[in-house]
Amino acid sequence: MSHIGVIVNPAAGRDIRRLTGGASVVDNYAKRRVTECVLSGVTVPSATPDVTLMPDTSGIAANVVEDAPDDVSVELLDMTLTGEAADTRRAAERFQTEADALVVLGGDGTTRDAALGCDDLPLLSVSTGTNNVVPSAVDGTVAGAAVALVASGTVDNEETTYRHEMVEARTESGESVTGIAAVELSDRSFIGTRALLDPDEMLGGIVSRANPSEIGLSSVAGALDSLAPDEPGAIALRLADAGMSNQTVRAIVAPGVTTRVGVEEHHRLSDQESMVVEVDDGVLGADGERELEVVNETVEFHSVPDGPRLISHEAVFESAAHTGVLTDG
Repeated sequence: MSHIGVIVNPAAGRDIRRLTGGASVVDNYAKRRVTECVLSGVTVPSATPDVTLMPDTSGIAANVVEDAPDDVSVELLDMTLTGEAADTRRAAERFQTEADALVVLGGDGTTRDAALGCDDLPLLSVSTGTNNVVPSAVDGTVAGAAVALVASGTVDNEETTYRHEMVEARTESGESVTGIAAVELSDRSFIGTRALLDPDEMLGGIVSRANPSEIGLSSVAGALDSLAPDEPGAIALRLADAGMSNQTVRAIVAPGVTTRVGVEEHHRLSDQESMVVEVDDGVLGADGERELEVVNETVEFHSVPDGPRLISHEAVFESAAHTGVLTDG
């Protein structure tokens, strides 16, 4: 019997950007409903996988298990919660050894935390966060069905999944910040509310993917170059004041926020290359959230190959239709 893990982040999609920008609110009831739809979707294969949910401090998973349909075997993962991002990583590590595929409800931050724990486990991230560059804006039923088809071996893993590159910034003193879509450097002197709110604070950084339709630094890079998430390498950027820069781009820098951004320098980095920046006083962030204060540091930005194995739900259903596994008789 195949087995699916589910991680729901109750804190995703509820930060200060809901007040200062145009991002929509994804409350816990909405996340519960999406998770319930995931359970409906897992019944699509001929043999329904077992499902284990990571518990959470808001009781979303517990309520889903209590009200689960009779034809789906559902339980909570036995683990102690801390209420921190480490919970997601520890749950993903467990699922790496106990599950055949993983569904994550959250934004880029939640997806990154899961990716750092699940290694080669196929993962489908459903958008319920603030920064949603990597997660798919897909119905929970569709997500559940796609993950179940992968977990059960009904469709070919290699044809329906891909490796998403990651990026990292490492200081000379040995501290590091890892992002799934972007690692940003801002000139703030403290972490504060964590969320990157003011585009004028951004000094640059590195992205694993670039498209002008995305959000944050990936949107800025995408106005100048294109980089697919499964393409090797990264794009590094040094930003400048838009009013004093020779080159500016119009970008979506946060949910509900568009602006002109000055670009001093941008270039492709291979897996073996890096960008080095001398920082007097600033903060390193990952995927739109400030993570690490840096003072009088040398910071090296580089790509991280062989990131998480993400499920393409479009490829899953295309394969399933082509092979006839959804047809009876």
